[in-house]
Amino acid sequence: MYRVILALLLFPATPWAAVDAIDAGEDYLQFNDQPLEEPLTFPDWFKLSFLDMAEDLAEARAAGKAGLIIYYGQKYCAYCRQFLEKDLAREDIRSYMLEHYDVIGIDIHGHRMVTDTAGNTMNEARHAVQQATNFTPSVVFYTTGGEEALRLRGYYPPYRFRAALEYVADGHFRNERFREYLARADVPLIFEPGDLSEEPFFLAGPYMLDRSRIRGERPLVVFFEQGNCHACDILHTGPLQDEQIRSRLEQLETVQLSYWSDTPVITPAGERTTARKWAEQLGLFYTPTLIFFDTDGTEIIRVDSVVQFYRLRNVLDYILTGGYRRYATFQRWRESRRPQVFLE
Repeated sequence: MYRVILALLLFPATPWAAVDAIDAGEDYLQFNDQPLEEPLTFPDWFKLSFLDMAEDLAEARAAGKAGLIIYYGQKYCAYCRQFLEKDLAREDIRSYMLEHYDVIGIDIHGHRMVTDTAGNTMNEARHAVQQATNFTPSVVFYTTGGEEALRLRGYYPPYRFRAALEYVADGHFRNERFREYLARADVPLIFEPGDLSEEPFFLAGPYMLDRSRIRGERPLVVFFEQGNCHACDILHTGPLQDEQIRSRLEQLETVQLSYWSDTPVITPAGERTTARKWAEQLGLFYTPTLIFFDTDGTEIIRVDSVVQFYRLRNVLDYILTGGYRRYATFQRWRESRRPQVFLE
């Protein structure tokens, strides 16, 4: 409690992320991420839209809103249920969204026609692929001028989503990255840096990850983590202890970096930098983040949101089977594997 009080005295104007650090209630990071048996529906307070985004932006502007939120989801997605029934069920989040945004729902397997901000028209499924919605829920924030202000890929617990709402509505995105905004507001990032949780499959330094001159023998995954990170602990004590996950990770080159450290790194592109500068360059704002690179150093996909066993195993299979070479998105690969089943 002393740590929290001191943080609030030092950072009295911090956003909701810091306030929720005091709330030690439900653990939003642990849930079964297998596909659901019963379908989800959009909340009844989402805007009834003809899915013409230019029109929706104009209406939000006329109503004095800060912008537009586009929610991309799936009917049988456990992460979507977590977002709809945990994050959006909170009265403070719902009322803030209604005051500052118009919210529109898109089914990434749907067939309704969408006209995007550039005037292109296509069905929901094709639009979702164009938007590279590898993971659901995905949430995209637009200003009323049509500028994309922030994109969240996957599920984040309420305190992070609340911070995102305020970050955009108050215009902080114009002056600082979401990473810096969270860093000055989120109490665990300020105090007690702590040690990382190590695993036997992590390669030891020095971290010479250059693949720009000589191709790697295997794909590479870089874990960006930090000390005293509850989500990191959940990953290490949960999915990373599963034999299916571990056996897959052992087929990759696997490296762990401390998100805020000055550890020297040569990136897959051959750039000399530090872990901290590289994380900033990559635009990371969540730990743990897993970034996968091909043998030539090209980024394949990143997992920068809450992840449990089912999703992580599928991502690893997407990499190890070479599915990323044949399919432009993880979503398309999943559809090709089990087209008769509603996906995660």
